[in-house]
Amino acid sequence: MSLYRDEAVVLRRHKLGEADRIVTLLTRHHGVVRAVAKGVRRTSSRFGARLEPGMHVDLQLAQGRSLDVVTQAVTLHAFAEGLVSDYSVYTTATVVLETAERVCGAEHEPATQQHLLLVGAMRALSTRAHDLSMILDSYLLRALAIAGYAPSFDACARCAAPGPHAAFSPAAGGMVCPVCRPGGVAMPAAGTVRLLAALLTGDWAATEQASPSQRREADGLVSAYVQWHMERKLRSLPMLDRGLRGSVESEGAVTGPMLDRGVRGSVESEGAVTGSMLDRGVRGSVESEGAVTGPAGVRR
Repeated sequence: MSLYRDEAVVLRRHKLGEADRIVTLLTRHHGVVRAVAKGVRRTSSRFGARLEPGMHVDLQLAQGRSLDVVTQAVTLHAFAEGLVSDYSVYTTATVVLETAERVCGAEHEPATQQHLLLVGAMRALSTRAHDLSMILDSYLLRALAIAGYAPSFDACARCAAPGPHAAFSPAAGGMVCPVCRPGGVAMPAAGTVRLLAALLTGDWAATEQASPSQRREADGLVSAYVQWHMERKLRSLPMLDRGLRGSVESEGAVTGPMLDRGVRGSVESEGAVTGSMLDRGVRGSVESEGAVTGPAGVRR
C-alpha cells in the first residue's frame, strides 16, 4: 500500500468492530477522506484522542481499496479541548463540521479553501472571540460561497440591477429587485442586510455594531438560505443549545415586519424563512463569543 501525508480536521467518527473506528476527515489536499483508525478505542492506543471531532492533525495514511488506513497522527491544534468544555460551543461546532462534509462533495476531491475556512472556524469557536451565532452564520455563508452558492446582498441576484434592494429570496440567491421579486419573500431591515454582507466578507468590526434584533433576523435568513441550497436540513442544527436560539422558539419563524403582509403563506414554496424550514428552538441570539477569522484562519 502506498503512503501519503496530509493535514486534516476530523469531521466525525463511528465504531468499527471491537476496537477500531472509521473517521471522516477534511484534508487540505485530498478533500474528504474516510479512513480506518485501528485499535483507537483501546486504552493503550497511541493516537486515539487525536482523532476526535474538531481536532486538527497531521496524518500519515495508507491507501486502501475502499477505506484508507491511519498509520500515524500528530496534533497540530487541539481545538477539541476548547470545544467540549462548553455545550453551546460544542453544538455550534457540530453544525460547522456537518456543513463542511456536506459542501465538499465527493471523496478525494481537493478542497483546500474549505479546509482552511474550517480550520479558521474551529480556531474561532475554541477561542470564542466573538458571538457564537455570528461565527456560525459567517462560516455557513462563506462555505456556501466557496461551494459556488455565494449570496448577493447588494446587486439583484437575478438581473444584477444595482442595489440596495429590500427583498430577500433564498431561492433566487439573495437580495432581489422589485422587478425580479417573487411572491412571499422576506423583507429584512437595511441593517440586517449590511450585517449579512459583513458576515460574508469577515468584517467583524461591522458585525459588532449590529443590534440583537438584527442578529436574530440575520440568523434566520442564513438558516433558510443554507437549508434551501443544501436541499435538506442539517441533522445537527436542532441540537444547538436552546438558550442560544431561544428567540425563534418563542416565535417558530422569522415573521412580523420581515415578511410582506399577505404573502407569508407562500414563503415556504419560495425558500424564505418559515416555521417549517427552521427547527423550533434552533435559531436566535447568543451571548457567548467566537469568530471565523478567514479562509486561512487570518482575519481578512
